[in-house]
Amino acid sequence: MLAADIIKRVKEIQVNTGRQVADVLAGQYESVFKGGGIEFDEVRPYIPGDEIRTIDWNVTARMGQPFVKRFVEERQLTLMLMADISASQDFGSVDRSKREAVAELCALLAFSATFNDDKVGLTLFHGDIEQFIPPRKGQKHALRVVREVLAHGRTIGIKKIDSNPTELTSSSIASRFRHWLPFFKRKNSRSRFRTSRQSTNIAGAVEFLLNVSNRKSVCFVVSDFYDENYLRVLQSANRKHDVIAVMVTDPRELEIPNSGLMNLTDAETGKSVLVDTSSAKVRDRFRQNAISRIENVERELRSSKIDFVHIDCSKSVVDPLAKFFRMREQRRRR
Repeated sequence: MLAADIIKRVKEIQVNTGRQVADVLAGQYESVFKGGGIEFDEVRPYIPGDEIRTIDWNVTARMGQPFVKRFVEERQLTLMLMADISASQDFGSVDRSKREAVAELCALLAFSATFNDDKVGLTLFHGDIEQFIPPRKGQKHALRVVREVLAHGRTIGIKKIDSNPTELTSSSIASRFRHWLPFFKRKNSRSRFRTSRQSTNIAGAVEFLLNVSNRKSVCFVVSDFYDENYLRVLQSANRKHDVIAVMVTDPRELEIPNSGLMNLTDAETGKSVLVDTSSAKVRDRFRQNAISRIENVERELRSSKIDFVHIDCSKSVVDPLAKFFRMREQRRRR
């Protein structure tokens, strides 16, 4: 994408998702995610039926009648977006790539958080951590998040905005977190000729989150999940944070057309294979393997008490997200 194309795309996403947040998601977002705790609000006279444990005995003694402490939920949240920008995310067979769908999803979440005065942070990852933007508030910051997801690593001539000394890029990350970066090297050592951009390391990205984030956050891990051995780390992160896994797929990853001989290349491994797509048996096997992969990922995550959202990049991003919000709200009421 050229710089002008990216700016235009970001503006389109801002207009579309801003309207959807205002009309559909903002209220659901607020009702689904709880704040970090409760804080003291005021002292008021005791009313029959109030919890006895909330009586403020010091004020009661001074005033000669019972008073109770009133607490309110601390609403402000920290929303962390973990966006996979590995090579496989650039694939798209319809109107947009998986990476563009990820950008729209991040926009919906970031604008929903901004609407509710929450902080939003971003981590871009592939085989390594590419960029970390600490959580901050504001629409300008939310737009920055969207732009980075959409364009990072493949733009020319776009001026950087909202620079911050706490922001980390791949080079500064390497110098500040040497104690755990060998995790990445071990992970990718088996793929000697693969670049970090070609591979996906979800476990390493989540390990990074655990190292840099002390406060509990709502964490969306958005990827196509072409990776292995990440479940244990996600389980560990879910004990400290509220982790939601979002899988993004393209229709052509689930079903290939009848187009005769095709040379298919795996963006993650770089391997190519010649496939006879005119064979119904080949097409059916391809479809079954793809469906089985998605079902296995969902089953493993749900059995680990990690919420799962599946997004088809050729369809609406709003619908599955709204469905997820409704599910979470119903679960809270039980």
